Amino acid sequence: MQIEHNAHLTYCTNIHPGESWEEVFASLQTYALQIKKKVANNQAFGLGLRLSRRSAEELIQGKHLDQFKSWLENHNLYVFTMNGFPYGDFHHVAVKDQVHTPDWTTADRVVYTKSLVKILAHLLPEGVEGGISTSPLSYKYWFNSEEQIEEVKNKAVLSLIAVVEELVQIKNQWGKTIHIDIEPEPDGVLENTQEVISFYQDHLLKKGAEALQEKLKCSQSEAREHILEHLQVCYDVCHFSLAYEEPKEVMAQFREHGIKVGKIQISAALKSRRSPEVSIKEQQDCLQQFDEPVYLHQAVVQKKDGMLDHYPDLQEGITAMGDENFQELRAHFHIPIFIPEFQVLESTQNDIVKALDLWKEGQYSTHLEVETYTWTILPEHLQTDITSSIVRELQWVLNQLEA
Repeated sequence: MQIEHNAHLTYCTNIHPGESWEEVFASLQTYALQIKKKVANNQAFGLGLRLSRRSAEELIQGKHLDQFKSWLENHNLYVFTMNGFPYGDFHHVAVKDQVHTPDWTTADRVVYTKSLVKILAHLLPEGVEGGISTSPLSYKYWFNSEEQIEEVKNKAVLSLIAVVEELVQIKNQWGKTIHIDIEPEPDGVLENTQEVISFYQDHLLKKGAEALQEKLKCSQSEAREHILEHLQVCYDVCHFSLAYEEPKEVMAQFREHGIKVGKIQISAALKSRRSPEVSIKEQQDCLQQFDEPVYLHQAVVQKKDGMLDHYPDLQEGITAMGDENFQELRAHFHIPIFIPEFQVLESTQNDIVKALDLWKEGQYSTHLEVETYTWTILPEHLQTDITSSIVRELQWVLNQLEA
């Protein structure tokens, strides 16, 4: 829905299982209409649409896209942002590190993203910017050296520039602005603020600008402007919390380097801290409830000296809590944003509060999207009716913005 200063708030439909277009559309009919009625009533309600490669290809075929656009208009719905990170199955299978497949070194990722661009350009209302979040290039643990990581970045630049070229043409021909929003996350090739900045400075705005300059026959400064407009950052609050970074500092650094935030994904991580009141063993036992086989739940442990140790999944992080230098663990498990604590554990909800307070001081993105996709794998006593849960999260955000 539209909130102040032409910004838009929604939830990401990756919450709902479905890999075919038929399944996706059925879930929108089941859930989106109910959620709109409870949150937006007679207002227009924007969707954060997640399409797999399969559903995107099916939607483009025949008259499906025009029929979907008519359905949206008939129900006072619109699409302004999309989730283009998960390419294939995202529910009821072991996703783990395969969520990064195919990565940005491949033609498949480019083709998939261009399909999403085509869909969003067709659906995007006049006067509204569009955004598509995407993976942080690739997954670090697939590579054994800095040289291999550098090769990934060099290949990814050319892939991203191929999409930027198309986005520039869409803006010139249709007057619609769409940006690809790169989403840093734990153990991604881009994981934190400094890695994002370095990728822009050392790759996108150098090799990337040269490639785009040649493709568009434009000046270097124009090429750089195109890149900064059409390649932005998806600021997932949970992910940056796992990097132990403060929202204010993150935004200040991005602003200093001209990097825009295309989308704020509002999500919370699990947190466990050394405490005189609760034993480490009790916290470890509580965390075991969240060690499940579908998604990666990267853990980042802060030592007493402030140093960070990274673990690819939750179980390794739980074990590391036994170290005498352990101070705090944060785990990549999206939990309901309205829950500040759970039993002997906490959430990083306060980082969301800080990010939204900062947004109220100076709007740094026009796209706000709630993204708790873990409802079906939460401990059973945290699982509630999905529609009510999403409505409660959206209302919580609205309350924070109004406070």
